[in-house]
Amino acid sequence: MKDKITKVSIDLFQKKGFTETSVQDICDTLGVTKGTFYHYFTSKEELLLDIHLGYIESILRQQELILNDDGKNWRTKLYDVVYMLLHSIEGQGASARVFFREMRNLSDERLAEVIPKRTQFRLNIESLLRQGVGSGELRKNLDVEIVALGILGMTNWSYQWFHPSGRLSDKEVASVFVDMVLKGIESSNTDSAEASNRMLKSPG
Repeated sequence: MKDKITKVSIDLFQKKGFTETSVQDICDTLGVTKGTFYHYFTSKEELLLDIHLGYIESILRQQELILNDDGKNWRTKLYDVVYMLLHSIEGQGASARVFFREMRNLSDERLAEVIPKRTQFRLNIESLLRQGVGSGELRKNLDVEIVALGILGMTNWSYQWFHPSGRLSDKEVASVFVDMVLKGIESSNTDSAEASNRMLKSPG
């Protein structure tokens, strides 16, 4: 039942908004009493926190699996992270909308449980970029913090417009994104054609 409450709430929150959705709305949709709701969640905000943690912990686990693959270089890992975020829209688009749109409705105490995980996701991307700087493939004066934020800005908001059944697949959009970013921050000593070929060797 807890999973059902969460699933219905994600749908209602993305359609109506967190503030406009009441506990009664959730219960009416499920056909249960408020007592059932409060058996699993002490408040609507605790439910919102549960949704936030579920989303960020899911994509963080997937990111760490990518990062821990010793058989891939930093370029391929960067592509895989971008692809993973785009691909997750098909199954987690509603959760992403609630995550980014409704975070303002979490108290500082509850935000403190979410923010470190978001920060870790960003730091992991910075680590990949620093590997590129260290190898000489990316500019030595690169501001990796800003570039990482730029990458996240592109991918995090793609749920607003990206459709898995659209003109380009998630793999193709990921390639466009990574190609666009890397061609702007590569070292002048890097052979662009060779670098692009390495980057575009995405998983099948």
